[in-house]
Amino acid sequence: MKIAIGSDHAGYELKEEIVKFLQQNNYEVVDFGTCDTKSVDYPDYGIKVAEAVKNGDCGKGIVICGTGIGISIAANKVPGIRAALCTNSFMARMSREHNNANVLAIGARIVGLDLAIDIVDTWLKTDYLGDRHQRRLDKIEDIEKKYGR
Repeated sequence: MKIAIGSDHAGYELKEEIVKFLQQNNYEVVDFGTCDTKSVDYPDYGIKVAEAVKNGDCGKGIVICGTGIGISIAANKVPGIRAALCTNSFMARMSREHNNANVLAIGARIVGLDLAIDIVDTWLKTDYLGDRHQRRLDKIEDIEKKYGR
């Protein structure tokens, strides 16, 4: 599976470590940047990842900023994107099983490297359960349509 990944300056170092983990586990990675710790704006990277997932170039996406909040808000502006900010592996599992999250958001200043890797690994290995959860996702899609998104 091809994974889109992007971060702002605060998430850069964690992004680089996650890219290594993904490559070691045979995922194809499309890195949308940033490429160093120079200050940048997180929406620019959140949107690139979200669009790559939305248009089918990548199966899933990972976005990282200092808290994960801003970049997840930006990614969620793209219709059909369900970016879930996860701070532990239980949240990662639930975001996939119940919400079919297609973008994972992580806060580099919130979780350490080992926990971040566990979150990513759990998220990627967890399948969507469908069934009663699809009814809820359909309602979210209806909200997007209502507001022209």
